[in-house]
Amino acid sequence: MMTFKLKATPVACTLKRLSYLGLVSGVLTLQGCAIPFITTKQADTALPKQFVDQPAADLASTANLPWQTFFEDPQLIALLDIAVAHNKELNIMAQRISQAQNEIQARRGEYLPFVRFGAGIDKEKVGTYTRNGAVEERLEIKEGKAFPRYLGNYQFGLSAQWELDVWQKLRNATKGAVTDYMATIEGQHFLVTNLVAEVANAYYELVALDNALQTLEQNIQIQKSAYEVVQQLQQYGRANALAVKRFDAEVRKNQSKQFVLNQQIVATENRLNNLLGRTPQPIARTALSMMSLTPKMVSSGLPSDLLANRPDVRRAALALSASQLNIAVAKANFYPSFTMRAGIGFQAFNPKYLLNLPESLMASVGGDLMAPLINRNAIEAQYKNASAQQIEAAYDYEQTIINAYTEVSTQLTNIQNLDQNYQLKTKQVDALTQSIDVANQLFKAARADYMEVLLTQRDALEAKMELIETKQQRIAAMVNLYRALGGGWH
Repeated sequence: MMTFKLKATPVACTLKRLSYLGLVSGVLTLQGCAIPFITTKQADTALPKQFVDQPAADLASTANLPWQTFFEDPQLIALLDIAVAHNKELNIMAQRISQAQNEIQARRGEYLPFVRFGAGIDKEKVGTYTRNGAVEERLEIKEGKAFPRYLGNYQFGLSAQWELDVWQKLRNATKGAVTDYMATIEGQHFLVTNLVAEVANAYYELVALDNALQTLEQNIQIQKSAYEVVQQLQQYGRANALAVKRFDAEVRKNQSKQFVLNQQIVATENRLNNLLGRTPQPIARTALSMMSLTPKMVSSGLPSDLLANRPDVRRAALALSASQLNIAVAKANFYPSFTMRAGIGFQAFNPKYLLNLPESLMASVGGDLMAPLINRNAIEAQYKNASAQQIEAAYDYEQTIINAYTEVSTQLTNIQNLDQNYQLKTKQVDALTQSIDVANQLFKAARADYMEVLLTQRDALEAKMELIETKQQRIAAMVNLYRALGGGWH
């Protein structure tokens, strides 16, 4: 590193030195042009024009709907309000945003002049056989009186320093900090999107468990009635003890499932409370029938809408922009840096002379020029790392876009298949529900075995449980598609 300093001098001498300084600056600038070659990458953002099997009515994306409008259950909306306000991960992210905002302030301050106030006091005794000691001895001989053994130095004043941002290094660093701040905000939006989806899925899972428990209780009552019928038939010799025991065992098996469902409800409530940022407690929810719930229609929009609606895609785009600015900052390290300095204040060897004008007044002005000449390994490594990080950010942007498209495409297909599945299972449940009455009548007429009654009740219960699960999966697919499109953070 080389340093050149300018001090307050007569005008002619100053101009002469400035011409030398300009010559040296030109040489160093040419030297700074010997910059290693690096490669960068342009991100590929091409997407299909439409999703596979997308209806024409889906060209307007539902992602623009705020979650307060998208969801209609007031209990769910109240829970989402609590989650957005008190979720711990969101609160942590808010602090990261604050840190990114403070980084902008720090970067902006770097290309503004620094003005400092300083004061100092010291006393010094120099050695006799030193240069200063020889001067003091000469003064003693000349003046004929002893020089103070301890010479004081009292001073205070203002000093200023300003690095000239000739190569836009400091401004590019500030732009990079602003871009990072915006990316952090998009990260918060992405977190809100996922949080809304998780809370909604957990809420509807609770509703499904409530319905499953209610269905199980209804089935237990049916089995108890069948058990009583078998006991009566045994008294008349039309059924044996084996049939009675099998019906009794079936009732008790389903009664034990109630405790399993109750535990699942508690676990789901606790998971939901964790998302809400509070300790476990009962979750208020509307008493809904899963069969009466109609999943809301979600319009997927165009694939290109994902670039604007998905917070994670926008965050990746901002990270790519920041990486490009970092390359410009790293490149500027090869060029000379210019710093202006100035100071004004008072200085004296005795406090009583400190404010004497103009004797105690001191002032200085100067400039520094520094450029790397030898051993630029650290700067070159930083420059190459900035290039690698830019390429990494471009690939990450591309991968984020692919993930977004894949998630939407998967959920669109999932909804179609679940709709078909639900329709078939509904017909299955209707048929099995009717078969229970038929089996009971045949059993009473001694035209069917008791095992046919048991198997029919068992199949009907399993089909009803599967139907509730399918409906819950269909609603979850609706929520997940809303999230995949980028909805939920508005």
